Amino acid sequence: MKTKVLFAALLLSATTAFAQQDKLGSGIDKANMDLSIKPGNDFYRYAAGNWMKNNPLDAEHTDNGAFTDLFEQNQKRIQDIILEYASKPQQKGSLGQKIGSLYNLRMDSVRLNKEGWAPIKPTLDRIAAIKDRREYQLVTAQLDFRGEGTMMYGIGVGADLRDAANNLVEVGQGGIGLGVRDYYVNDDEQTKKIRDAYKAYMKKLFQMVGNDEATAQKKMEAVMAIETRIAKASYSQVQLRDIDKNYHKMTYNQLVLDYPGIDWGNVFLASGFPAFKEVCVGQPEPIHEVEKILAETSLDDLKTYAEIKVISGATSVLSDDFRAVSFELSKVMSGVQQDRPRWKRAVSTVSGVLGEAIGKIYVEKYFPESSKKRMLDLVHNLQTALSQRIDEATWMSAATKAQAKDKLENFIIKIGYPDKWKDYSGLQVDDSLSLYENMANISEFFTKDAIARKVNKPVDKTEWGMTPQTINAYYNPTTNEICFPAAILQPPFFDPTADDAMNYGGIGGVIGHEMSHGFDDQGSQFDKTGNQHNWWTAADKKNFETRTKILVDHFNKIELAGKKVNGQMTLGENIGDNGGLNIAFRALQNVMKTEKLGVKDGFTPEQRFFLAWARVWAGNARPEYLQYLMTVDVHSPNEARVNGALPMVDSWYKAFNIKKGDKLFVSNYTCSLICNTHAG
Repeated sequence: MKTKVLFAALLLSATTAFAQQDKLGSGIDKANMDLSIKPGNDFYRYAAGNWMKNNPLDAEHTDNGAFTDLFEQNQKRIQDIILEYASKPQQKGSLGQKIGSLYNLRMDSVRLNKEGWAPIKPTLDRIAAIKDRREYQLVTAQLDFRGEGTMMYGIGVGADLRDAANNLVEVGQGGIGLGVRDYYVNDDEQTKKIRDAYKAYMKKLFQMVGNDEATAQKKMEAVMAIETRIAKASYSQVQLRDIDKNYHKMTYNQLVLDYPGIDWGNVFLASGFPAFKEVCVGQPEPIHEVEKILAETSLDDLKTYAEIKVISGATSVLSDDFRAVSFELSKVMSGVQQDRPRWKRAVSTVSGVLGEAIGKIYVEKYFPESSKKRMLDLVHNLQTALSQRIDEATWMSAATKAQAKDKLENFIIKIGYPDKWKDYSGLQVDDSLSLYENMANISEFFTKDAIARKVNKPVDKTEWGMTPQTINAYYNPTTNEICFPAAILQPPFFDPTADDAMNYGGIGGVIGHEMSHGFDDQGSQFDKTGNQHNWWTAADKKNFETRTKILVDHFNKIELAGKKVNGQMTLGENIGDNGGLNIAFRALQNVMKTEKLGVKDGFTPEQRFFLAWARVWAGNARPEYLQYLMTVDVHSPNEARVNGALPMVDSWYKAFNIKKGDKLFVSNYTCSLICNTHAG
């Protein structure tokens, strides 16, 4: 079951110390900088060029930097937690047994290699035995219920965008193995390489489960034909960001009438759904295309499509040869050279399945209550700064300002960890079953749980969209909440030994970023209660769109790894960065009215603020990975989040004396216009 995720996540930064500022360090290590570079020509490398030179990519990673460093540290911490349970016998059915057994099953390479593809054979046999198209829809829905991904579209449940207090059943596009339509419809050199690699990947998988080469080739071509049809009808990454275009609410009866080619009654029954009255179809066109595919494609080819979804979905839980084939595709898509060690993959599995159970232990060990208090104080400081910037916005009317401030004051703030933890008592991990069988059972458990809690039920605003050990942050417009998990509130992002200048440029920018999502091109369409509702005057909305277009055009000009950034696709995140930087800088200015922050290590507080932001994002990345990100990710690549974002911020020009003729210089008119753009 696929649940729509609308919230805007970031991957972000560092926090304030609230101590005697003169006794705290600068947070600057000049050895990481390349002082031979002029800040106005390449601030990204000026701030961290030597670090980049001295920390080349290893074979395991597609990119590196502060996020990678913290992620690797986190992996070891989580492994230590897991090994407490995995290293010795646990009482059957206990949480410790579930943690330990799942990890050990994941680590048992001898057993996995001995089993080969035997664990998935009953599922493949079940598909092969399908007698007609009606049975095909029923069986694939039953398999989807257990996490197989065999349907050509997604069903789930999430907040109703226009009635955010209540959940709504959802139907949306899906079914394409490469994830986004671009990989099926574009014809640039890298896309063709990926498509060819995907075809080779599928052919090999078919051969590995007993098909000869000719049959495997034929089956691969059948799947590719189906997926290409779905992809051509699917929405692009830009289209998926258009909220109105992706909202089509109707009664269940209307769904049956409008999309008769899908056996909805049996599909929802097999998927564990109770009766419900209303549903939202996100993307009508690809669902209509699926109707045609189900009617026009031979039953054998339909079954072939379901087969590859089972095999492909299981590559990480079968023998090593399946994992190796999957990794070959990853190499082409991202440029990665070496697979992650087995223990890291096992840690990711356990932390993904039992996320809040691991998270509860994690915060007890690594997240002091003092960090939560500091974060709350900082959030409130950023709220004050954003409120001030709303007041000062010359392009926004008093009526819209009042609505914006009301929304700001009603943010739900989540920091560190949830107030109540998930109950995993109903989840079972059985050592006698294969890893594949256990993961299917686990998928079924979570699907049942989500349906029971959400279908025909109000939205639970206490629920978290991330676990405490996640190194990230998010804003969710339907709950009007900002969330900062514990794992991001630590070095190198939160530095208690550095003064406010450094920390406001780090975690302060992160907080401001998430707040700004409440007022970006998507978030601005939602009111304080989380409902999609226009609270703007017509003139203010037009002003807003004029200013955001400047940001779109600016980022459209940025080229990395031979591919241009899509300014429209990344608009929301670019607004988040622009707003976050401006809000955090204002908050720092407010602090400096009462706290003395002098020159440290040769840099003013204002300069240290921007150096902190740049250092957070600085790192190396493979060209293939950059191209991948620019195809699928709504965030701009890291370099663009520095060299692209900072030229849109007036205070950066002043801090480093950036002048006309510098490579990053943008006209004063454009800069001043955009800097007073968003409600932050």
